[in-house]
Amino acid sequence: MMEQLTLLLFERMGILLIIAFMITRVPQFRYLLDGRMNLRKGLLFSVFFGIVSIAGTYAGVTINGDRFQSSFLIVRLSADEAMADSALIGAVVAGLLGGAWVGTGAGLISGVHAFWIGGMTGVPDLFVTPLSGLISGWIARFFAEERVIAPIKALFISVFPPILLMGAILIVHESSESSIRLINLIGIPMVIANSIGVGIFVAMILAVLREEERAAALETQKALYIAESVLPYLKQGLSYETAGAMAGLMLRELKADAVAVTDTEHILAYAGVGTKRHVAGERIKSEISRRALLTKEIQITKEKEQIQPHHASIGAAVIIPFCSGGEAAGLIKLYYQSPRQIRPVEEALAKGLSKLISIQLDLAMAEQLRRLIKDAELKAMQAQINPHFLFNTLNAIHALIRMDPDAARRIIVKLSNYLRMNLTMTQSALVSLAQELRHLKTYLSIMRIRFDDKFSTEIWCESGLESVQIPPSTLQPIVENSIRHGFKERTGAGIIRLDIRRLDHKIHISIKDNGIGFDDVKIKELGIAPLHNSGGTGLGLHNVNRRLINLFGPDAGLKFMNLHEGGACVEFTIPANAQEGVIKV
Repeated sequence: MMEQLTLLLFERMGILLIIAFMITRVPQFRYLLDGRMNLRKGLLFSVFFGIVSIAGTYAGVTINGDRFQSSFLIVRLSADEAMADSALIGAVVAGLLGGAWVGTGAGLISGVHAFWIGGMTGVPDLFVTPLSGLISGWIARFFAEERVIAPIKALFISVFPPILLMGAILIVHESSESSIRLINLIGIPMVIANSIGVGIFVAMILAVLREEERAAALETQKALYIAESVLPYLKQGLSYETAGAMAGLMLRELKADAVAVTDTEHILAYAGVGTKRHVAGERIKSEISRRALLTKEIQITKEKEQIQPHHASIGAAVIIPFCSGGEAAGLIKLYYQSPRQIRPVEEALAKGLSKLISIQLDLAMAEQLRRLIKDAELKAMQAQINPHFLFNTLNAIHALIRMDPDAARRIIVKLSNYLRMNLTMTQSALVSLAQELRHLKTYLSIMRIRFDDKFSTEIWCESGLESVQIPPSTLQPIVENSIRHGFKERTGAGIIRLDIRRLDHKIHISIKDNGIGFDDVKIKELGIAPLHNSGGTGLGLHNVNRRLINLFGPDAGLKFMNLHEGGACVEFTIPANAQEGVIKV
């Protein structure tokens, strides 16, 4: 008898679980599983699982003495009849998923229904079913780190509510002979059926959540791929060509029936259903598109009259705005033939796509601005002319006009050439070594006239290196430092040696002089920052060092040292093919 009852309960429970499985396929049920529990969702959970418990009651077996009846939908029970059912499944699962109060709510709905049906189990069910939901929710708190409790744990927890129900039957009926006979008959089958049913139900819910997570991961991956693929077109600026490429890409990836791309005023491209009827360049007319541009929020419409461009087979649209610098830059319009095609997954994808494209555009703009700022900074540093050099040269010209007009004339011509070369060279991030050396020699010819040939220079450049690229005005500030500071207190003739040679696939450049050398304290600060109260700011060396590092990396920075035989040396290395090193402009 007990074996037959167990098999019958399993059969009824199987039908109940099949129905539950079908319910888990419904999007509204999946919505209940998403996000945090709130009052509204808690009430929906309670009602839903209360109905599941009622269905478990109706799927039960009517017991009358030693006989049981397997017919469905028993309306009322007589006083000597009882119900062996799976009603506890709904209350326990509600408590495990929604917490103590949700489980209690579902249990109350089921318990009141069982009390209304009556029979020997009516009153015990009224108290035990909500109590089971309460206890299940309370126990679930100990597994709060798990989104859904593991099926094996749920199965173990659900063993106790049927035992509790058996005890309540004995209490309510004062351990009568009929109640003891009833418990002996239904006790073990109900424990087995309800505990296994709860485990299977929880396993189905876990499977649903895993499906949702996989779907979300796939949509996230798709959104990232689309944003990455679209970015090169957006970087080129919104044009009919780039918009057309974007529309075609998104039509393939998003499975929409049609895709349009716009700027803030016109439709730039349209692909998909009805392409032949639409011409690029149409103005944006629909109110929903204007609203998307104004609010910078995604708009979803399932009304044909709100969709533009109109087409007979298009019945719904998702309007996705994308922004640049905080302002709306355009729209991506996804058109669908049926409103049912716009599922929560499509809405979430649209939101993610809007944010990703906007972020990518902002990053691209920030990178472009950074490059422009860096380029402007480099050009500003390259264009700087030491004011002391200019003022002192003009003063020398003033003095020579009366004493040696020919020398004054020569220095004016050379200064003019120097300034013209300086202006031309600073238009580029890099110039050839040949140009840089001509610029340096022009500067030196001016300085020799000013200092009456009190110093000499020796320039040696390895053959074949004339075309090597170097930042303009790199050598002149280093040589100027030797003349102004290295020879400042020297009585004899000064010598500057410039050596340029290939070394280990790089170009090594050194400038040595026989002057007084660098101050032992200040040598550590040279090139790192402008110096103050040192008879000179060191701004020229600082600018040269910054440009070299910005263009070629930290290994290209200036190195300062004093020579054992007296004097100073400044050296640095640059790539043999300098164009390959320009990575930070």
